[in-house]
Amino acid sequence: MFDTKNALIVRNDLAPWQRLNVVAFLATGITAGAPEILGQPYVDSLGRQYGKLAGEPMLIFEADLAALQKAHGKGLERELTLTPYVEAMFATGHDAANREVFLAEDANNLNLVGLAIRGPKKAVDKVIKGLKLHP
Repeated sequence: MFDTKNALIVRNDLAPWQRLNVVAFLATGITAGAPEILGQPYVDSLGRQYGKLAGEPMLIFEADLAALQKAHGKGLERELTLTPYVEAMFATGHDAANREVFLAEDANNLNLVGLAIRGPKKAVDKVIKGLKLHP
């Protein structure tokens, strides 16, 4: 149905609120990088207008840190669109601080708690191979 695929991977040792927070931020990264996936605004039977939703599915997977780092490396090799979320971002309060703590990370050993991946379906499938869907 779609030539592209959206996969969000969240670390499996996070508290439930952290998982939800990470997934929400990663989903915004996907739509910001590919605004064409957004549908039209919703309108109810009284004509009131609501926001848009993505028109493509976003599959959510869980993984440990090692599997997240492996997926990150594979995504870089395949030049896919990646949106990372590192653990240090939980301690910040705004976007500029998030970017500062991300920049301070060891780029070859990111302490990932989440990763969004978007790209051609077959390439994304190779990156997420073996990961379990989030329950």
